[in-house]
Amino acid sequence: METKPVIHIVGTRCQPEVEEKFNTWYDQTHIPMLLKFNGLRGATRYKISKAGEGYPEYISIYEFDNRQAFEACETSPELAAALDEMRETWREGGWEMVWRVQYEVMKTWRK
Repeated sequence: METKPVIHIVGTRCQPEVEEKFNTWYDQTHIPMLLKFNGLRGATRYKISKAGEGYPEYISIYEFDNRQAFEACETSPELAAALDEMRETWREGGWEMVWRVQYEVMKTWRK
């Protein structure tokens, strides 16, 4: 089994009029639902510090022990439930997923 950690990064944008609702929902509903999946080790959200054209306003980084854990999450009932809830809550729109991508650790330096 592969043991290299994997991060899954999701970039999102939202309309200004739903920004507060979006962030509350993401922090209090969406991420807690995803964290029910045992193979997800953690999640961190970031907001862009200086807006730049072509960059999403927000990124979320999800941490997995390895590729197998990430792939298991992709077909998990926990993810399915979170996506169903997301579709229901945001059926009127207001935000978009700009991209999603995974990276495997190559090497880590620590001070």
